[in-house]
Amino acid sequence: MRVLYVNHTAEVSGSERSMLSLLAALPESVQACVATPPGALDEAVRALGLAVTPIASTTGSLRLHPLHTPRALAEMSRAALQLHGAARRQRAEVVHANSIRAGIELALARVSPAASVVHVRDCLPPGGVTQATMRLIAARADAVVANSQYTAALVRASAPAARLHVIHPAIDIARFDPSLIDREQARARLGMPAAERVLLGMVAQLSPWKCQDTAIEALALLRDRGVDAHLLLIGSAKFTANATRFDNEAYVAGLHRLVADADLRDRVSWLGERDDVPQLVRALDMLLLPSEEEPFGRALLEAMALEVPVLATNVGGPPDLVRDGQDGYLLPPREPAAWAEGAMRLIEDPARAREMGRAGRRRVAESFDIHGHVRATLALYEQVIATRGAGG
Repeated sequence: MRVLYVNHTAEVSGSERSMLSLLAALPESVQACVATPPGALDEAVRALGLAVTPIASTTGSLRLHPLHTPRALAEMSRAALQLHGAARRQRAEVVHANSIRAGIELALARVSPAASVVHVRDCLPPGGVTQATMRLIAARADAVVANSQYTAALVRASAPAARLHVIHPAIDIARFDPSLIDREQARARLGMPAAERVLLGMVAQLSPWKCQDTAIEALALLRDRGVDAHLLLIGSAKFTANATRFDNEAYVAGLHRLVADADLRDRVSWLGERDDVPQLVRALDMLLLPSEEEPFGRALLEAMALEVPVLATNVGGPPDLVRDGQDGYLLPPREPAAWAEGAMRLIEDPARAREMGRAGRRRVAESFDIHGHVRATLALYEQVIATRGAGG
């Protein structure tokens, strides 16, 4: 089977890591090629030994803007032409767009006779542009894949006719194996060997919707309650172009002011992008994902696989994977007191926290291992190829 994967950006974030996990686990029967702009993702794909074909980058937001919208449409139109040519050269049987923007490019490219699959991994704001975008994708795609039930509901609300499937992201649990990482050594490398210090962490791009400010405010509340706690912020402001939806650079500056104003400089570590995420997460006492709306939450899977209990937002995809009270706690976004209280429940009952960690790994192994994800994805490819071949 010949499959062409499409990504609209060269940046590597959660969506791209999910695609890379799939690519790394594909069987030899799948001939995969990736269409992506040159950059970090291009390099990661080549490191897997897979072919890459370059396309134009699309950085624009889907918000209407007199300057940015025409530019984004021009970028997507150029990428669509390149994608059309790549699909013909590769003789692709399936073209799989890894994002909504890539899905727009695929809709414009008209890659028939290849079957088209579009992955929806984002929560777009409600409105006319979102509705028009999803209806375009649904009209042209042989299948639309949502990464959670929450994301699927958003697709249905805008495009009821979409041929919709839910396939959750997954990870290679062999890479996130707690038995391979000594927790005490991992903490010592961070300069925090003391067992009594509570180590919190977030693995996420620095952006307002991820709500690092909630984690910082919860940390301040823990400090005020006499808890010796420290917060690791792992990630960076990846998307900083003027056309992006959020002013991420201004948000990061605001986070630094928040830390300074709360006198938390010695309790917050800004670690940026890291290649040793499994080691960092293994060192944590708990992982936080306080997003105001989260499409899925891949970082939760990685922490759970490493037997680290999680505190996750209850808005979005996390309820698909985190069983409240078993693997961690689901909490309301933008309520720092609730997050501080959730952390205290784990701090005050370490035996319960350890059991939650073990339960989390069992949960990932049973339902979110990459091999099951590959089987579900390939079954979908076979289905759309057969449907298109039958003229359906």
